[in-house]
Amino acid sequence: MLPNPVNFCLDGKRALISGAGRGIGFAAAAALAGAGAHVTLAARSRAEIEAAAGEIRAAGGQADTLVLDVSDLDAVATSIAASGPFDILVNNAGMNRPQPFLEVSVANFDAIMSLNLRSAFFVAQAVARGMVAAKRGGSIINVSSQMGHVGAASRSVYCASKWAMEGMTKAMAVELGPHNIRVNTLCPTFIETPMTKPFFADPAFKAAVVGKIKLGRVGQVEDLTGAIVFLASDAAGLMTGSALVIDGGWTAD
Repeated sequence: MLPNPVNFCLDGKRALISGAGRGIGFAAAAALAGAGAHVTLAARSRAEIEAAAGEIRAAGGQADTLVLDVSDLDAVATSIAASGPFDILVNNAGMNRPQPFLEVSVANFDAIMSLNLRSAFFVAQAVARGMVAAKRGGSIINVSSQMGHVGAASRSVYCASKWAMEGMTKAMAVELGPHNIRVNTLCPTFIETPMTKPFFADPAFKAAVVGKIKLGRVGQVEDLTGAIVFLASDAAGLMTGSALVIDGGWTAD
C-alpha cells in the first residue's frame, strides 16, 4: 500500500506573521497564503503591511493586517487574544546592531534582547494561549538564525539572543507537545532583504559572508519559503523542538 501523499495544504488555517511588512516576514506571509492559509500580517507600520496584504490579495490569497508593536507586551496580549486564535505563528520580528564585543553599549544590548527574545517570547505565549484554548493544535515557527548555533565577530548580543531562542523553543516544545502544538526554529544564513542589503554594498563584507557559505552565494527569501510552509503544514507533523538550518553550509565546519 502506498503511503499517504505529503500534505503541504494549509486550507482553513489561520497564520500570524510578525515583522510582516517586508523581507522574510512578507515572504513567509505570501508563501503561507499561497498554500491556502488566511494570513494576518503584523507590524508597526500600517502603510507597509496594508500594501503587503494588498499584494497577497491581488495574487489570490487571503490576507488581513494587525498594526502591532511587539515590544508593547500589553498590546501583544490583548491584540492577539482579540484577533486569534491562530493555527500558525511565524515569530519573525527581530533586529541586529553589529558591534565589537568590547564596544557593545547597554542601549544596544537592551534593544536587541528586548525585540529578539523578550518580544518573541511573549508573542509566542499569546498565540499559544489561543491555540490551547481552541484545542486544535498548531505550529509555532520561531525565526532564529545560523547565529543561534555558532559565534561571529561583532555579533555577541545577536548570537546571545538567538541561542536563547533555541533553548526557549525546545522548552516550549516540551510543554506544548501535549496540546499538539509543534514549536521549531528556522535558522537562515545571511539573506538579502531591505534590512541587510546595505551591508552587502561593502564588497569586503559580502566577500567574507560568501566565503563562509559553502554554496557560494547570499541567500534569498525564496530559499526559506519552502521550509516555512513545511514547518507550518502536516508534512512536519512529527517535528518539534528542532532547528531547521538553511545556511548554505555555513555551520558545516
